[in-house]
Amino acid sequence: MFDDNSEQKKALRSIAKGRKRTNLLRFWEQNLIAWFVQRMPAWVTSNGLTAIGFIGNVIVAVGFVLAAYVHPFWLLINIIGFMISWFGDSLDGRLAYFRNIPRKWFGFCLDVIVDWLGIVLIGLGFCIYSAGFWKVLGFVFIVLYGGEMIVSQLRYKVSDEYSIDSGLLGPTEVRIILSAIFSIEVFVHGLLNYLGLAACIILFLSFVVETRKLLLLADARDIRERAEKVEQHSSQS
Repeated sequence: MFDDNSEQKKALRSIAKGRKRTNLLRFWEQNLIAWFVQRMPAWVTSNGLTAIGFIGNVIVAVGFVLAAYVHPFWLLINIIGFMISWFGDSLDGRLAYFRNIPRKWFGFCLDVIVDWLGIVLIGLGFCIYSAGFWKVLGFVFIVLYGGEMIVSQLRYKVSDEYSIDSGLLGPTEVRIILSAIFSIEVFVHGLLNYLGLAACIILFLSFVVETRKLLLLADARDIRERAEKVEQHSSQS
């Protein structure tokens, strides 16, 4: 599927700029993204791809609503929604880098805002689908995912290195896991609530671990900058 040539390698180099990936599927994912950006029509823009990614999240939210009021079978369209979300969200910034027209800070801000709105919609969709106490999980999911996003942006500020992954898990792996969960829910109704609870527990533990790493990183930078100031002051004396 992938061309082993200079163009493919050039595309891989361009889409890797400014972003460190550690997720399990990074090799296959980056090759697929490189393949797509080389063949994207000229009229497709990065902002357009961001909009497509958001539409994917809207489809997921609508899938929850239809599953709640029509039939659980509608949860399966969430898989399509996640595929569309991955396509737009993964290619928007990478296409700009490939075309050498990145809008680093504008694109970064737009991407974070749109991602957050998409997560809110998905969480609200879950609240509508679930009953009773389980509705709280949708709210908890939004809060914890938002916390992960904040930690990610703070890590970028402290380290000047942007990463969207948490260890071996990135947005792509999360989308695949959620798609599998939704598929199971169609046939085992109610299981989604317990799996959602498990997901919230994992998110909470990840938030605690990543927050600790962030604070240690920030403390190390403070110590380094203080030492540099002392050294600079000594050299000027």
